[in-house]
Amino acid sequence: MKRLTALAAGLLLLVPSLAFSDSFQLRIGYFMPRASTDLLAHPDSLWAIELDQMSFAKKDFRSGMLGFGYEHFLGPNLSLALTLDSYAKRESGYYNDWVVFALDEGDFAFPYELYDGDDVLHSFRVGHTPLQLSLKLLPLGRRARLIPYLGAGASLVFWSVSMTGEQIDFSDPWIYEDPELGDVDIFPVVGLNARERGTAFGWHAFGGLSFPIGYRATIEAEARYHSAKARFEDWFVGFEDFDLGGLALTVGLSYWF
Repeated sequence: MKRLTALAAGLLLLVPSLAFSDSFQLRIGYFMPRASTDLLAHPDSLWAIELDQMSFAKKDFRSGMLGFGYEHFLGPNLSLALTLDSYAKRESGYYNDWVVFALDEGDFAFPYELYDGDDVLHSFRVGHTPLQLSLKLLPLGRRARLIPYLGAGASLVFWSVSMTGEQIDFSDPWIYEDPELGDVDIFPVVGLNARERGTAFGWHAFGGLSFPIGYRATIEAEARYHSAKARFEDWFVGFEDFDLGGLALTVGLSYWF
């Protein structure tokens, strides 16, 4: 949210110098990540692994978003738009199939189906703020009673991914000699504080309807599809590129200068 505020302030400072800025928009919406849940098709996907191992689900990462935009009218049927949106969601959960016990050597994850212990907990946070440049086509022009539009363009996405809490180290298996069950595979439980952020390039496409309210204002309802992937370079190296894409549904108010 701090990054969104700084970028929005930067855009607002540009308004006096941008004589071509013909409208300003403020919108709110709801973002639904594309996040893959197919672990067989994407065995190295952080999305797929988290959604398979942890108690939270894909729908838990749907969340509200806030956006700003400027639009330059190139003609009666064409505009150039610069928009900025922000989405962030954190979910906390537990490993579905494991519980934790403290041994002399440290904390270890034991199979849930065999033991009744404490949950192994961590949180997973995803955030991104795409800055988007778009061409917007209005087939009926901008003076109709109902103004349909569609468009597409390029995106520069500021993203962040973090995980904090406890993690099971499946790369370091141990054997626990249970007096009743025999040898049981267990794994160390370690502290987790992993964070990465960066920028990624992508694209977007959208369509919507504008409803004039007076001479200078419109209400807009829009569906926008985002596509971008982040490349990990630090904590999450070894995972495939992280999918930042998804569908955003928004409503907004535009004021024409």
